[in-house]
Amino acid sequence: MTKPMQQPVFSADMSLACGRMAHGEDVAAHYHDFGQLRYALSGVLVTITETGSWMAPANRITWVPPFQVHSSRAYGEADVRLLNVPAPLSDQFPAESSVFVASALMREACLALLKDQEPVDSPRSLLLLGVVATELARAPRDLLRVPEPVDRRLKAVTSLLHADPANPATLAELGHRTGASERTLSRLFSTELSMSFHQWRTLLRIQRALLALDQGASVTETAMELGWANPSSFIDAFTEVVGETPGRYRATARAVHG
Repeated sequence: MTKPMQQPVFSADMSLACGRMAHGEDVAAHYHDFGQLRYALSGVLVTITETGSWMAPANRITWVPPFQVHSSRAYGEADVRLLNVPAPLSDQFPAESSVFVASALMREACLALLKDQEPVDSPRSLLLLGVVATELARAPRDLLRVPEPVDRRLKAVTSLLHADPANPATLAELGHRTGASERTLSRLFSTELSMSFHQWRTLLRIQRALLALDQGASVTETAMELGWANPSSFIDAFTEVVGETPGRYRATARAVHG
């Protein structure tokens, strides 16, 4: 899913933006001096930074603070909305990139801001932006950031798993393929990514499961295609990380898509 970050470019475009992105379409690495709320009415928008990737289907919203280098990729036919927030107003939002569960009120306030395209400092825009910030402050933060390593040995392993998340290979087997010992790789996962190999692979698989469920795959199909031994173990892992069962998540995603 992730690609090496290209040399980022500065974007000064403060215009409100929206548009459709084809499945697999990329937006190259860039940054700007304003913050940005990123919402997909349909499909899934993945935001990638130098430290990890965040996935936001239609019931999630992504916040990118000013000067954060990021790129994007669409999964499914993504209908994307970008709400730019001037730097002086960005203090209302988190200091780091994050994904939040989007309440109906948050979504409607964002869409109203984008639809009317009033100046961002107009009384109505400031009021609506305050609603978004208030809703964001009380919204559950999505923990599904998949961190990305810097060490080349660890990158070699994570690249194999990005290409095939269902790969059942042990860390020792992956190390043999990439020329690093299991002990070294285990240490790197702990020190560089602050999690175990098993935790990282589980996060990656659950992130991909969100894509599959959002695009209509059944819970059983998703579990089997992503390497779980049975649907029950998938449901347990998914619920622990996402906070709801995959069946409920799938139903909610379908309702949001209409």
